Amino acid sequence: MSNYSLFTDAGSRGNPGNAAYGIFLFEDQKLLDFKGKYLGIKTNNQAEFIALKDGLGLAIKNEITNINCFADSELLIKQINGEYKIKNMELKNIIEDIKSLSSMFETITFTHIPREKNKLADKMVNIILDTVQHDKS
Repeated sequence: MSNYSLFTDAGSRGNPGNAAYGIFLFEDQKLLDFKGKYLGIKTNNQAEFIALKDGLGLAIKNEITNINCFADSELLIKQINGEYKIKNMELKNIIEDIKSLSSMFETITFTHIPREKNKLADKMVNIILDTVQHDKS
C-alpha cells in the first residue's frame, strides 16, 4: 500500500496582502501532483487554510483515500486537530469545508512540521508572490 503525503504552505505579503499557496502531493517519496495559486488579498491564516482545503481537493482528484497532511502553520494544525478554538468566522467556514473533505478519506492525519521540512511548498509561494510583485512594478 502506498504512503501518500500532502505538503501545504501559504503566505501573504502584508497581513492582509497579496497571498499565494503551494501544494505538493507525494506517493511514497515520488512527486505525484502539485499546484500553486495566487489568492488575491488575504491574511496569512486565510491563505494557509485555503491551501489545505485545496490540497485535500487535489488528493481527492488523484483518488487518494489515505493521506498524511503536513504544514508549517502551527495555528492551522492545532485548529484542525481541535486543540485551539476558532474565533474567526471566515476561518470557521473554511474549516467546515476541510472537515467535509476530510470525511472522504479512510484515514487522514494533520501534522505540524518545521519550515525547513516544507521547502518546496514555501518556494512555490515565494515564486508566485515574486511574480505578482514584479508584474505590478
